[in-house]
Amino acid sequence: MSEFRGIPPGPNVGTQLKALRRKKKAGEKASQQALIQSEIQSSSAAPNNAELTMPPLRELNLERVKAWFHAQGWEPFDYQLQVWNAFQKGHSGLLHATTGAGKTLAVWLGALLRLAQTPAPRGAATRVMWITPMRALAADSTKALQKSLSALAGDCDVALQTGDTDSAARAAILRKPPFALVTTPESLTLMFTRASSQPNLSKLQVLVVDEWHELIGNKRGVQLQLAIARLARINPGLQVWGLSATLGNLQVAMDVLLHPVKNHSKSTLVQGKLPKQLMIDSLIPDTFERFPWGGHLGLNQLEFVAREIDQSASTLVFTNTRSQAEIWYQALLEARPDYAGLLALHHGSLDKTVRDWVEQGLKSGSLKAVVCTSSLDLGVDFLPVERVIQIGSPKGVARLLQRAGRSGHAPGRPSRITVVPTHALELVEAAAARHAAQLKQIESRFSPQAPLDVLVQHLVTVAMGTGFKPDELFAEVRTTIAYENLSRAQFDWALIFVEKGGESLAAYPDYQRVAADEEGIYRVPRRDIARRHAMSVGTIVSDAAMHVAWMTGGRLGTIEEGFIARLKTGDCFSFAGRVLELVKVRDMTAYVRKANRKKATVPQWQGGKMPLSSELAHASLQMLELARQSISSGKKIALPELRALESLLALQMRWSALPNTGNLLIEEMHSKEGHHLFVYPFEGRTVHIGLASLLAWRASRNKPGTFSIAMNDYGFELLSAEPVNWHEWIAGDLAQAPLFSTDHLFEDVLACLNASELAQRRFREIARIAGLVFQGYPGAGKSAKQLQASSGLFFEVFKKHDQQNLLLDQAQREALEQELDLKRMESALRAIQCKTLAFKLIDRPTPFAFPLLIERLRETVSTEKLSDRVARMVAELEKAAQA
Repeated sequence: MSEFRGIPPGPNVGTQLKALRRKKKAGEKASQQALIQSEIQSSSAAPNNAELTMPPLRELNLERVKAWFHAQGWEPFDYQLQVWNAFQKGHSGLLHATTGAGKTLAVWLGALLRLAQTPAPRGAATRVMWITPMRALAADSTKALQKSLSALAGDCDVALQTGDTDSAARAAILRKPPFALVTTPESLTLMFTRASSQPNLSKLQVLVVDEWHELIGNKRGVQLQLAIARLARINPGLQVWGLSATLGNLQVAMDVLLHPVKNHSKSTLVQGKLPKQLMIDSLIPDTFERFPWGGHLGLNQLEFVAREIDQSASTLVFTNTRSQAEIWYQALLEARPDYAGLLALHHGSLDKTVRDWVEQGLKSGSLKAVVCTSSLDLGVDFLPVERVIQIGSPKGVARLLQRAGRSGHAPGRPSRITVVPTHALELVEAAAARHAAQLKQIESRFSPQAPLDVLVQHLVTVAMGTGFKPDELFAEVRTTIAYENLSRAQFDWALIFVEKGGESLAAYPDYQRVAADEEGIYRVPRRDIARRHAMSVGTIVSDAAMHVAWMTGGRLGTIEEGFIARLKTGDCFSFAGRVLELVKVRDMTAYVRKANRKKATVPQWQGGKMPLSSELAHASLQMLELARQSISSGKKIALPELRALESLLALQMRWSALPNTGNLLIEEMHSKEGHHLFVYPFEGRTVHIGLASLLAWRASRNKPGTFSIAMNDYGFELLSAEPVNWHEWIAGDLAQAPLFSTDHLFEDVLACLNASELAQRRFREIARIAGLVFQGYPGAGKSAKQLQASSGLFFEVFKKHDQQNLLLDQAQREALEQELDLKRMESALRAIQCKTLAFKLIDRPTPFAFPLLIERLRETVSTEKLSDRVARMVAELEKAAQA
């Protein structure tokens, strides 16, 4: 059997994992070298780089780099030459190119060429720092950088430092700084907490941020902006470069990255345009239901997926959720028992040892297929992967392109991704995604603005290291895009908050985290506070998780505490590709053993449903308009996905109408349940939650009423027991319709939703990042209930005794921006005001209304009963459609 596999069958997984750990430690270096050589040999018949001499870095020049390229059988691309030239001029910049196009070599060799001509700082120093968003990606990047460096500069080395790096390795890096250091945003921030790290940081000359698109739009990116600002202050000549594969707003992304850099006016945006073949297609089943509903998970297409895996050397099967990955892994093993040992499972809740094992199996080509989630989205190189299958809609153009690039991950190799719909209407999204990708309509990402929880954490971080003077740090922080509009009053509030605990915590010494010394420099006065802060650095906040471990030893991964809390001893659940029986829970660990039964509960991780992006939503409406034009004119529909749906779309037109970019379709229906209103803005489920609540609240202001709400990515349903005169509110000009007005939107949204509950939920994250809630020392972590209770207590205390606390304002703002996407909701309302109204009275649910009905029923009916009820409803509707 193959050495690398998923969770292997048999009761001795713990033993096998221990053996793998020992084997991995002993032979990791040799296997990595063998893998590197095999990759070089597979991509070129030219002599390998062992035949080249390894002079010191100062002798490196463009001719030597080109000679090394030629020795590999490569020719530098124009965009790589452009990056190297920009580096030589001292420019910072952003490189945007497709996945697998050679971005790493472009920026890395540009840095080496620049530093070869730049005097080295006195004493040992790290001259290049390479930031990656994932630990697994950091390890892979270290190997890739070292491979070319070993061939071109014999006196240089690359080291790795992440949260997994042990204290001995960290001490060695401090004693003898490497030429280049690969690390994560959190590990870089931790360096600022140690005064001993500052001499090395002050000599840094080049900072590279890989996968910048994954960081720019979240608080990790804000944390990195603050770190760049600090590095740029102590290194005026610092060059900063970003790498990205999927961004729509490149100029904005570059400005965010380079804004703190002193020479940011000397910046270069490089677009790596390569003739890389990208194939995006869809699985089109022989028959499709005309009344689709989510929940099938596409398993009726299992045989097709298995056949595609059979025909490819190596395949990645992407799912959008971890639960979906668990289900598909089990189903594929049942359909192909001979895949045992060749099929693996990979998602973020599995133990790191298991994930490493799977990744190594992909690199070596010993795995036939891996069922995975976004945990394999990012740029780890898996050269053997030929095929990517996407289960369900990707929900975004950038995500589709990122996953497609996992196959053919090398210049010149074609990339192919096939979308397997989990219900009929996802074929529209698949066609729309391909259309948007061809037009390069990729989602934009923007930096969060002035998150004070990150600023509070940063103040304590800097105080732990060198200390700070308020005026100097305020000016430094304002060099970032995230805080360029930060007022001095906001900064002073954050300073008082960490110095005295604010108005409500002044009596508690643990919240007096910084203090000014006799020179006016703020430092952390107590060692225990410093220790707690160092263990809490970062902005990644996830729900409290429990370890899952065998009774016989060995861990399988982590699972959300709330799921385990609902189980009793003896209950079975599916995890890590196995059906497990819960034996006991102790010390935040769920101990399990192999279960005999086949069926089990599948864990539901938070954040399971991704909303449709604006770009993909708009493209979907364009596809529906194309279909409408073809059906109306009697012409053959050109796109295969839409042609397969012709019967469904024609029925929707016969009973109602098709939504499109120029109209807003609204349907009204009366049934035994009450009075239904179906609205189809096509703005994604997150926006539809807010829009549905807003419309219901505005409609009930004059005539009180109660509404049940259901939503999906295409629209929402309002169900009321009493009739509502919707014509009075909606009919006519949508620009004048009071229900869709943007006037007083902020106030109305706060009034129609439980804004306090939403803000309290956001405050849990803010409290952890700001250091109010400590998650516990290793081995003594707090439970989710303890953490929620602690953050909830702070929230209530601040509301009663410290109403001017700016963290409360931030919680409310984030609730509206992130939980409800208020900006996109306002944009959707403005778009609706520019459309014409298609108001249809319907006698029965249309193909677009049917899935909304099922979404509401799902909340109250068990899965088995729901399936039976859906079957009866579909039979009645099909009978009506055929009449």
